[in-house]
Amino acid sequence: MDKAPATPRRADPSELETRFQSLVQSPLRAGLLRFLNARPDEAFDLEGLMQTFGRMRLDIENCMRELVAFGVAHRSDDTPPRFGFRRPESAVIRNLLDGFLERRVTVSHEDRSPAVQRFREMIGRDEKMLIIFEWIRTAAKSDIAVLILGPTGSGKEVVARMIHELSRRGSNRFQAVNCAALPDTLFESEVFGYERGAFTGAADRKPGRLELANNGTLFLDEIGDMSILAQAKMLRVLEDRRFERLGGNQSIEVNFRLMSATNRPLDQFVRDGRFREDLYYRVNAFSIRLPSLRERAVDVPILAGRFLARYCAGNGLPLDGKIFSKEAVDLLMQYHWPGNIRELDSTVSRAALSSPDRIIRGSDIDFLHATESPPEDTRERMPSLREAERAHIIRVLESVSWNKKQAAAVLDISRGTLYRKIVEYGLEPEERPARSRARRSVRAAE
Repeated sequence: MDKAPATPRRADPSELETRFQSLVQSPLRAGLLRFLNARPDEAFDLEGLMQTFGRMRLDIENCMRELVAFGVAHRSDDTPPRFGFRRPESAVIRNLLDGFLERRVTVSHEDRSPAVQRFREMIGRDEKMLIIFEWIRTAAKSDIAVLILGPTGSGKEVVARMIHELSRRGSNRFQAVNCAALPDTLFESEVFGYERGAFTGAADRKPGRLELANNGTLFLDEIGDMSILAQAKMLRVLEDRRFERLGGNQSIEVNFRLMSATNRPLDQFVRDGRFREDLYYRVNAFSIRLPSLRERAVDVPILAGRFLARYCAGNGLPLDGKIFSKEAVDLLMQYHWPGNIRELDSTVSRAALSSPDRIIRGSDIDFLHATESPPEDTRERMPSLREAERAHIIRVLESVSWNKKQAAAVLDISRGTLYRKIVEYGLEPEERPARSRARRSVRAAE
């Protein structure tokens, strides 16, 4: 991220204006400044700002350092430090600030996205979800096929809708197909559509999901449950970008972006012959793995509190109309959450409904899988922040054939910052076959 220089004590007004415009040119710095100004009597720690803006700690930390240095924010001496708005001492900067704040705020693409708002509800103190957010932003900048991996209830469809809504196809349709719920007899009519008279009961022509997804996004949920026959048909569509309706002979051309999701080990399915290898590489050009709730247990009380506030708002109660007792929070922390975020949300709603008064006690909480033993923790270790950043930069560089100008634009950093990262991580291009490169990218992402 480009840094805005600190304000000198004595500076020419035109120089101050140039520096101020450089400061607020960054959407994140501008957003933080407006956010703090709207709450002049409050102070926020880094974690609170990270959750609000969905950005990594380093990004927020750098932006706040620059705002403090310019004199439009203050940093407390607390541990951890808290940040708040500061009215600048310089009359020139005050005038510049007032002019900036009076300008109409342009609502960002992210703030207009319903899926982004839902995803922000899923962000807690653990930075794993913020890393996912950065991968989502990257995936949204192109039409690359995305495979979303993660256990049941971890938010895979939310992520798919985010990528769609943030992409250039966001104004067009998002068509979701649940592959696990479609037997072979229904797959073709649901996905490809059918002509009148194609089978008994086909009284009228019906467009399929593919046709409806033209210029938009087709999302194949639970793709690991797709039959071999359905896999072959989908592979043909991906190769030709055209299909025929069931009972028809007219070839229909389609332009769609493919996203898929699964909680199954597709790589193992490929080795076992249960999933076509050629289709696997088609759907897995870019993969995003969502962590289970057990992998970020520290977030459980935060998420439970948000879901409870949402329940209260939806039922006409004050946001603090229901609160958890310490006993209830301890129970939520100890549970293994096989259904992940979806199960936590429904558990909180049931507890709020069951509680006869304002305090939700342990006896009010009913776990659907309370009698089950927690499964053995066989997941792969989640990458550290440094490892994830290194892998992410490598993937972007390789996707643009090591064009550093394009890579910097995709990563939303300056070329100077990119060069420093390349040196810091010792990155260099490698000569290898395309298929080998694809497999290595898959392993790095998962």
